[in-house]
Amino acid sequence: MAGNRAVVYRGAGTVAVEDISYPELIIRDGPGVNPLNVGRKCEHGVVVKVVTTNICGSDQHMVRGRTTAPEGLVLGHEITGEVIEVGRDVEFIKKGDLVSVPFNIACGRCRSCKEQDTHICENVNPDRPGSAYGYVDMGGWVGGQSEYVMVPYADFQLLKFPDKDQAMEKILDLTMLSDIFPTGYHGAVSAGVKPGSTVYVAGAGPVGLAAAHSAQLLGASVVIVGDLNKERLAQAHSFGCETVNLREHSDLGEQIAQILGVPEVDCAIDCVGFEASGHGEGAGEAPAIVLNSIMEVTRAGGRLGIPGLYVTGDPGAVDEDAKIGTLKVRLGLGWAKAHTFVTGQTPVMRYHRDLMMSILSGKAQIAKAVNATIITLDQSPEAYAEFDQGASKKFVIDPHGHFNK
Repeated sequence: MAGNRAVVYRGAGTVAVEDISYPELIIRDGPGVNPLNVGRKCEHGVVVKVVTTNICGSDQHMVRGRTTAPEGLVLGHEITGEVIEVGRDVEFIKKGDLVSVPFNIACGRCRSCKEQDTHICENVNPDRPGSAYGYVDMGGWVGGQSEYVMVPYADFQLLKFPDKDQAMEKILDLTMLSDIFPTGYHGAVSAGVKPGSTVYVAGAGPVGLAAAHSAQLLGASVVIVGDLNKERLAQAHSFGCETVNLREHSDLGEQIAQILGVPEVDCAIDCVGFEASGHGEGAGEAPAIVLNSIMEVTRAGGRLGIPGLYVTGDPGAVDEDAKIGTLKVRLGLGWAKAHTFVTGQTPVMRYHRDLMMSILSGKAQIAKAVNATIITLDQSPEAYAEFDQGASKKFVIDPHGHFNK
């Protein structure tokens, strides 16, 4: 039997590449595994040889120690790979298929899945609706920043690429289909972006860049990206976005007015989440600032897409309320302006096939937008550290050296 190596969380600020068990079509006990999931058989699943797997900003929240993730958790939920083993109950997915794995784990059988709400599947996580690979409070499914990973409910979930050779030529774009591209796109769709819209995107990390590119694909007339990091803002500017440096300019409405002539936009997207920082030089952490600021600058009747992560347990929060996800949000302002809020994980399967076709046709250039950067599995700890310092890169792990052949 083949071995397996993976990126493992080893406490606040630390990850390591370690030997782990080769995947089986069953859930074994381990860090973060809900006892009710232990021993769960997955004959509906497959084993995937990972071709690419990406480091996500939401992984970084765990690695910083800002969640209740247990030590020993195998990380990674952005997975693309080749099917090398199929379970007894798998009918349509075959060995050798090159596939994108949605980060949401979904059964395809419950009410939520049947209504395309695969981000809140009711059967995969005994703690709450919704699950993901290698993530805190998500049922304990083993992560995919590894050489091999088990994927359940394969016939329902997996997106098979129609031509393997064509897919490998565009693999840096296609690897983004597991999470970041659909997440950015969902943020833009949730915000109501349409042809002619003016859009503000809070955060120029990979999800913010994906949301900005998605807004462009949806026909936005102007996309403005705000961040505290010059390098990330330069990346947003590189594909046609207007930018606002919130470290240098604390008044967001004033900066938007200088671009648009009015201090408001049609819609806004929060791609920052709970580890937000205040505007201006030297400002400290302010977990509700993005939510409040996008309400301030979004026109009355506008929509707010919120793909940025907010958690129910944050041991490093600035106050006791924030430690349980209770934030000082100006809901009265949102109510007065009749805003629509859309929150929660992204239902990847609602979008991934259409986005795949946009990539294969050359319409979408998501790898360029997020500055996809290939690394080896052994380089993962250094990449996590670099990403934590604000590097404007989307790190793509190549566990088997496909790009060095």
